[in-house]
Amino acid sequence: MKNFRINPDQKYVDIIIKGLEKKNGHCPCRVNVDDTTLCPCDEFINEGICKCKLYIPIEDIDKDNHK
Repeated sequence: MKNFRINPDQKYVDIIIKGLEKKNGHCPCRVNVDDTTLCPCDEFINEGICKCKLYIPIEDIDKDNHK
């Protein structure tokens, strides 16, 4: 998705990826498992909200780089 990148925290990303593997590709922060929770989930695709923070807005990365 435009204006988003994978979280630069590799340790955190590894944890989320393991969660995705355990849930067969479904978002690890979701309770329900259906077509809407396959990563990237519908909420991220439609609204740009990634609750597990696997995908973060580019401007958040820029803010962290300027601290």
